[in-house]
Amino acid sequence: MKIGILQTGHVHPDQRPITGDIGPHFSRMLDGFGFAFETYMVVDMVFPTAITECDGWIITGSKHGAYDDLPFIAPLEKMIREVYATDIPLVGVCFGHQIIAQALGGKVEKFSKGWAIGNTEYDWNGEVFSLNAWHQDQVVERPAGATVFATNDFCKNAALVYGRKAFTVQPHPEYGRAYINGLIEHSGKGKIPDVQLDRARAGLDIPDDNGKVAAQIARFFKDRIVA
Repeated sequence: MKIGILQTGHVHPDQRPITGDIGPHFSRMLDGFGFAFETYMVVDMVFPTAITECDGWIITGSKHGAYDDLPFIAPLEKMIREVYATDIPLVGVCFGHQIIAQALGGKVEKFSKGWAIGNTEYDWNGEVFSLNAWHQDQVVERPAGATVFATNDFCKNAALVYGRKAFTVQPHPEYGRAYINGLIEHSGKGKIPDVQLDRARAGLDIPDDNGKVAAQIARFFKDRIVA
Protein backbone atom coordinates (compact mmCIF):
# COMPACT_ATOMS: atom_id res chain seq x y z
CA MET A 1 0.00 0.00 0.00
CA LYS A 2 1.43 3.35 -1.06
CA ILE A 3 0.88 6.39 1.15
CA GLY A 4 1.26 9.89 -0.26
CA ILE A 5 2.66 12.43 2.20
CA LEU A 6 1.36 15.91 1.41
CA GLN A 7 3.99 18.16 3.00
CA THR A 8 2.57 21.56 3.90
CA GLY A 9 5.59 23.24 5.51
CA HIS A 10 9.32 23.06 6.14
CA VAL A 11 11.43 22.63 9.25
CA HIS A 12 13.19 25.70 10.65
CA PRO A 13 16.63 25.94 8.93
CA ASP A 14 18.49 25.73 12.25
CA GLN A 15 16.64 22.57 13.19
CA ARG A 16 16.76 20.74 9.87
CA PRO A 17 20.32 19.32 10.28
CA ILE A 18 19.19 17.73 13.56
CA THR A 19 15.74 16.37 12.75
CA GLY A 20 15.40 16.50 8.96
CA ASP A 21 12.42 17.91 7.07
CA ILE A 22 8.78 17.25 7.91
CA GLY A 23 7.88 14.51 5.41
CA PRO A 24 10.35 11.84 6.60
CA HIS A 25 8.96 12.03 10.13
CA PHE A 26 5.80 10.40 8.83
CA SER A 27 7.50 7.58 6.97
CA ARG A 28 9.53 6.87 10.13
CA MET A 29 6.38 7.00 12.27
CA LEU A 30 4.73 4.37 10.07
CA ASP A 31 7.85 2.27 9.52
CA GLY A 32 7.19 -1.42 10.03
CA PHE A 33 3.56 -1.41 8.88
CA GLY A 34 4.33 -2.45 5.31
CA PHE A 35 3.72 0.87 3.55
CA ALA A 36 5.59 2.52 0.70
CA PHE A 37 5.74 6.32 0.65
CA GLU A 38 6.00 9.25 -1.71
CA THR A 39 6.26 12.86 -0.56
CA TYR A 40 4.71 15.78 -2.45
CA MET A 41 5.83 19.32 -1.54
CA VAL A 42 2.38 20.86 -1.81
CA VAL A 43 3.59 23.89 0.18
CA ASP A 44 5.80 24.56 -2.87
CA MET A 45 2.89 23.81 -5.25
CA VAL A 46 4.04 20.29 -6.11
CA PHE A 47 0.83 18.24 -6.21
CA PRO A 48 0.11 14.73 -7.46
CA THR A 49 -1.23 14.60 -10.99
CA ALA A 50 -4.10 12.37 -9.84
CA ILE A 51 -5.55 11.44 -6.46
CA THR A 52 -5.24 7.78 -7.45
CA GLU A 53 -1.42 7.97 -7.52
CA CYS A 54 -1.46 6.68 -3.94
CA ASP A 55 -3.68 4.32 -1.97
CA GLY A 56 -3.97 6.74 0.96
CA TRP A 57 -2.99 10.29 1.81
CA ILE A 58 -1.60 11.99 4.90
CA ILE A 59 -1.40 15.78 5.33
CA THR A 60 1.39 17.09 7.55
CA GLY A 61 1.70 19.92 10.02
CA SER A 62 2.78 23.41 9.02
CA LYS A 63 3.66 26.83 10.43
CA HIS A 64 0.89 28.21 8.20
CA GLY A 65 -2.77 28.60 9.08
CA ALA A 66 -5.50 26.80 7.18
CA TYR A 67 -7.14 30.21 6.72
CA ASP A 68 -4.00 31.89 5.29
CA ASP A 69 -4.17 33.35 1.80
CA LEU A 70 -1.41 31.22 0.30
CA PRO A 71 -1.26 29.66 -3.19
CA PHE A 72 -1.32 26.04 -2.02
CA ILE A 73 -4.37 26.31 0.27
CA ALA A 74 -7.19 26.33 -2.30
CA PRO A 75 -5.82 23.47 -4.47
CA LEU A 76 -5.16 21.41 -1.34
CA GLU A 77 -8.73 21.93 -0.15
CA LYS A 78 -9.97 20.91 -3.59
CA MET A 79 -7.86 17.75 -3.44
CA ILE A 80 -9.18 16.98 0.06
CA ARG A 81 -12.76 17.13 -1.17
CA GLU A 82 -11.95 14.94 -4.18
CA VAL A 83 -10.16 12.34 -2.04
CA TYR A 84 -13.02 12.35 0.46
CA ALA A 85 -15.63 11.91 -2.30
CA THR A 86 -13.62 9.13 -3.93
CA ASP A 87 -13.35 7.21 -0.66
CA ILE A 88 -9.55 7.05 -0.54
CA PRO A 89 -8.39 6.99 3.11
CA LEU A 90 -7.21 10.37 4.35
CA VAL A 91 -5.25 11.25 7.50
CA GLY A 92 -4.33 14.70 8.81
CA VAL A 93 -2.02 15.83 11.61
CA CYS A 94 -2.11 19.31 13.20
CA PHE A 95 -2.42 21.63 10.18
CA GLY A 96 -3.62 18.58 8.25
CA HIS A 97 -6.31 17.98 10.88
CA GLN A 98 -7.37 21.61 10.58
CA ILE A 99 -7.41 22.00 6.80
CA ILE A 100 -9.37 18.78 6.31
CA ALA A 101 -12.01 20.10 8.69
CA GLN A 102 -12.05 23.48 6.95
CA ALA A 103 -12.25 21.97 3.46
CA LEU A 104 -15.25 19.88 4.51
CA GLY A 105 -17.21 22.72 6.06
CA GLY A 106 -15.76 23.13 9.55
CA LYS A 107 -14.18 26.23 11.08
CA VAL A 108 -10.57 26.82 12.12
CA GLU A 109 -9.34 29.86 14.03
CA LYS A 110 -6.65 31.06 16.43
CA PHE A 111 -7.75 29.90 19.85
CA SER A 112 -8.42 32.78 22.23
CA LYS A 113 -6.79 30.93 25.16
CA GLY A 114 -3.43 30.68 23.40
CA TRP A 115 -1.05 27.82 22.72
CA ALA A 116 -0.77 24.15 23.57
CA ILE A 117 2.86 23.02 23.47
CA GLY A 118 4.89 20.04 24.60
CA ASN A 119 3.71 16.89 26.34
CA THR A 120 -0.07 17.03 26.71
CA GLU A 121 -2.63 14.56 28.00
CA TYR A 122 -5.81 13.69 26.09
CA ASP A 123 -8.89 11.58 26.66
CA TRP A 124 -8.18 9.36 23.67
CA ASN A 125 -11.36 7.38 23.11
CA GLY A 126 -11.57 6.55 26.81
CA GLU A 127 -7.84 6.13 27.47
CA VAL A 128 -5.34 8.71 28.68
CA PHE A 129 -2.72 9.35 25.99
CA SER A 130 0.29 11.66 26.27
CA LEU A 131 1.30 13.29 23.00
CA ASN A 132 3.31 16.30 21.92
CA ALA A 133 1.29 19.36 20.95
CA TRP A 134 2.39 22.53 19.17
CA HIS A 135 -0.50 24.72 18.06
CA GLN A 136 -2.56 27.82 18.63
CA ASP A 137 -5.05 27.23 15.81
CA GLN A 138 -7.88 24.80 16.51
CA VAL A 139 -10.88 23.23 14.84
CA VAL A 140 -13.62 25.15 16.67
CA GLU A 141 -16.53 23.82 14.61
CA ARG A 142 -16.62 20.25 13.28
CA PRO A 143 -17.84 19.46 9.77
CA ALA A 144 -20.91 17.33 9.25
CA GLY A 145 -19.93 13.67 9.50
CA ALA A 146 -17.03 14.24 11.91
CA THR A 147 -17.18 12.71 15.39
CA VAL A 148 -14.84 13.42 18.30
CA PHE A 149 -12.33 10.65 18.99
CA ALA A 150 -10.06 12.54 21.40
CA THR A 151 -10.42 15.65 23.53
CA ASN A 152 -9.21 17.61 26.55
CA ASP A 153 -10.26 20.78 28.34
CA PHE A 154 -8.11 22.98 26.10
CA CYS A 155 -8.81 21.33 22.74
CA LYS A 156 -12.28 19.82 22.45
CA ASN A 157 -11.72 18.53 18.89
CA ALA A 158 -8.30 16.93 19.42
CA ALA A 159 -8.99 14.01 17.08
CA LEU A 160 -11.83 13.47 14.63
CA VAL A 161 -13.10 10.44 12.75
CA TYR A 162 -15.10 10.86 9.55
CA GLY A 163 -16.59 7.40 9.31
CA ARG A 164 -14.40 5.24 7.06
CA LYS A 165 -13.15 8.24 5.09
CA ALA A 166 -10.76 10.25 7.29
CA PHE A 167 -8.97 10.22 10.64
CA THR A 168 -7.35 13.45 11.85
CA VAL A 169 -5.42 14.39 14.99
CA GLN A 170 -4.36 17.76 16.40
CA PRO A 171 -1.23 16.67 18.36
CA HIS A 172 1.95 15.29 16.77
CA PRO A 173 2.47 11.52 17.00
CA GLU A 174 5.30 11.89 14.45
CA TYR A 175 7.43 14.16 16.68
CA GLY A 176 9.54 13.10 19.62
CA ARG A 177 11.83 14.83 22.07
CA ALA A 178 14.39 16.24 19.60
CA TYR A 179 11.86 17.92 17.38
CA ILE A 180 9.84 19.46 20.21
CA ASN A 181 13.05 20.70 21.82
CA GLY A 182 13.95 22.32 18.50
CA LEU A 183 10.58 24.03 18.30
CA ILE A 184 11.06 25.37 21.83
CA GLU A 185 14.48 26.76 20.98
CA HIS A 186 13.94 27.97 17.41
CA SER A 187 10.25 28.70 17.00
CA GLY A 188 8.85 29.42 20.45
CA LYS A 189 11.05 32.21 21.76
CA GLY A 190 9.38 35.61 21.56
CA LYS A 191 6.10 34.06 20.41
CA ILE A 192 5.05 31.82 23.28
CA PRO A 193 5.24 32.86 26.97
CA ASP A 194 8.47 31.79 28.67
CA VAL A 195 6.56 30.00 31.41
CA GLN A 196 4.99 27.71 28.79
CA LEU A 197 8.32 27.09 27.10
CA ASP A 198 9.87 26.19 30.46
CA ARG A 199 7.01 23.80 31.19
CA ALA A 200 7.47 22.16 27.79
CA ARG A 201 11.21 21.74 28.43
CA ALA A 202 10.44 20.10 31.76
CA GLY A 203 8.18 17.61 30.01
CA LEU A 204 10.56 16.55 27.26
CA ASP A 205 11.41 13.24 28.92
CA ILE A 206 7.85 12.21 29.78
CA PRO A 207 7.02 9.02 27.83
CA ASP A 208 4.65 9.55 24.91
CA ASP A 209 2.05 7.40 23.20
CA ASN A 210 3.25 8.07 19.66
CA GLY A 211 3.48 4.37 18.87
CA LYS A 212 -0.13 3.73 19.82
CA VAL A 213 -1.40 6.52 17.57
CA ALA A 214 0.87 5.37 14.73
CA ALA A 215 -0.75 1.93 15.01
CA GLN A 216 -4.21 3.53 14.87
CA ILE A 217 -3.27 5.49 11.76
CA ALA A 218 -1.86 2.36 10.12
CA ARG A 219 -5.00 0.41 10.93
CA PHE A 220 -7.16 3.18 9.52
CA PHE A 221 -5.24 3.11 6.24
CA LYS A 222 -5.50 -0.66 5.99
CA ASP A 223 -8.93 -1.41 7.49
CA ARG A 224 -10.72 2.00 7.59
CA ILE A 225 -11.34 1.73 11.32
CA VAL A 226 -9.72 3.37 14.35
CA ALA A 227 -9.43 1.38 17.55
